[in-house]
Amino acid sequence: MAETFEFKAEIQQLLHILIHSLYTEQEIFLRELISNASDALHRLQFEMLTMHDAFDPDAELAIWITADPGAGTLTVRDSGVGMTRDELVTNLGTIAQSGATAFLKALQEQGDTATNIIGQFGVGFYSVFMVAERVQVTSRSFRPEAAAARWTCDGSPHFTVEEAEMDRRGTEIVITLKEEAREFANEWRLRQIVHRHSDFIAFPIYVGQPAEDEAPQPANQQVALWRKAPREVDEEAYRNFYRQITLDAGDPLLHVHVSSEAPIDLHAILYVPGRRDRGPLAPREYGLRLYSRKVLIQERAPDLLPEYLRFVEGVVDSEDLPLNVSRETVQASAPVRKIRNNLVRRLLREMETLATEQPDAYRTFWEQFGGFLKEGMAIAPDDHEALIGLLRFRSSQTGPEGWTSLAGYVERMKEGQDKVYYLFGEDLTSIAHSPHLDPFKASGTEVLYLTEPIDSFMMMSLRQFDGHDVQNIADAAVDAPEVDTAAGEALPDDLFNPLLKRFNEVLGEQVVAVREARRLTESPARLVPPDGAPGADNLERVRKLVEEDFQLSKRVMEINRRHPLIRSLALTLQADPMDLLLPDMITQLYENALLVEGIHPNPAEMVSRIQAIMAAAARPHPRDKGEEAPHSAAPE
Repeated sequence: MAETFEFKAEIQQLLHILIHSLYTEQEIFLRELISNASDALHRLQFEMLTMHDAFDPDAELAIWITADPGAGTLTVRDSGVGMTRDELVTNLGTIAQSGATAFLKALQEQGDTATNIIGQFGVGFYSVFMVAERVQVTSRSFRPEAAAARWTCDGSPHFTVEEAEMDRRGTEIVITLKEEAREFANEWRLRQIVHRHSDFIAFPIYVGQPAEDEAPQPANQQVALWRKAPREVDEEAYRNFYRQITLDAGDPLLHVHVSSEAPIDLHAILYVPGRRDRGPLAPREYGLRLYSRKVLIQERAPDLLPEYLRFVEGVVDSEDLPLNVSRETVQASAPVRKIRNNLVRRLLREMETLATEQPDAYRTFWEQFGGFLKEGMAIAPDDHEALIGLLRFRSSQTGPEGWTSLAGYVERMKEGQDKVYYLFGEDLTSIAHSPHLDPFKASGTEVLYLTEPIDSFMMMSLRQFDGHDVQNIADAAVDAPEVDTAAGEALPDDLFNPLLKRFNEVLGEQVVAVREARRLTESPARLVPPDGAPGADNLERVRKLVEEDFQLSKRVMEINRRHPLIRSLALTLQADPMDLLLPDMITQLYENALLVEGIHPNPAEMVSRIQAIMAAAARPHPRDKGEEAPHSAAPE
């Protein structure tokens, strides 16, 4: 007896969109059904490793597609794991609810077509309703005691499930096509779709009924692409396979085909996607597809590559792995460690080749995925030697659009320069105005610009390159180039020393000390870590990122006795030691330095002080009104 169920609201909305769709690529419904059938066959292979009494054990592992043009029907059948009655209700009625919600959100946010994204949310089966008036799914599980069951839906908010008769294992889907979709009852059209979307499915796909005196021939190549020699595979085949395993409509930036039998059996195709942010469509889990002897044993195997290469997609197959390998076994497996090392070496070597031979393509790669390689510098010391040459930086000489490698930087070093210099900042604009750059600008010495949070972690591991120390120019003890500071008139000691004392009084415990700056040329002041604390700036930025109760450590403030602003403050102090506005201006100069450094804990606190200084500056001068000057320039 048939039992009626109602779809959840999200699935009902999904069905409504698909039933009334006018999308041009309706053929993807067949791709989705074949993909589901392939998954069922892979799962059966895995289950039969431990279950030897499965129902219909001698059935060929394959997919069959037949059409009846007269009746307007299309049938897709597989000999996979099959489903019980309860699994039909769950898998086709309720389990897809969260996927349907995500699909609808992506459709709304991206304005994309369902054909581009339907398969990426676990709701690919429902794409059949783009072409179907009615769908009937009959299935029998591989479990010997399970009975067959039938699921039926005509696209309404309801579906029915009932008992059925079926003498073979697997799932059979009978589709009654809409009148306008009768093209999919054409055998030639079906073969075209299989070749376009499913050519590398690992199981034979039979289309149509062979003649009585002919043996059936698969419509797909069936030979796993990664098992072929690289010389036998053309670029179009690589692109098609990438689209098949990722459902990404774009092209990959790079592919790496590995095929070897010693010292370990390894066959793999790895891809760097064309872009990092693939929106809500990108898989939430990362990892490569892991096969053993062409049997899929793990859909996502994150241990095959280090975490910093998690953006890489692809498949890995090895006969050195046991078929019953588990996630825990993968993690502890010696063959997996060998595979991992081999894949990492090849990937990084191919990236280096891309950087050398196709610099424009590598620039695109770096702008999309450079942050991951920086992460590798921070967390994978064994890979430093290969990663360091792949790093790219903005610098004081590249401009906001250019990039340089460390090797390129070293080639441009000035005569006598033996250090590689860098500087942290919030963004390129603020870093270009940093006071730490003063002597480097004056001498024309190049400085690397670091503006991403991961840079702080990376630079803790990057201490040398090609025999040159790598130094942060914000460190007080940095070996800065010697420059001529005679461009401005220096304050005499009788004006500068009282001002220095007043700075120390006003800032008090906020700083370690206030002292004269020896290397500033264009800026009034800067903050540096205390003497004897090299690398303190790096560590401070890391702590700010990882500590919830981060407290800013005290720094040394250096002021430039040649700068006009410092001269004005000194003259103000000389004219009126009790000027009420002077403490505000000193504090603001200190907090300006914090802001430029990108370490101000709360910039909004400066607003009231800035407004008070502006109000005092905007007040008419007493001489303009013939009045006597007040004791203080501070606002009333």
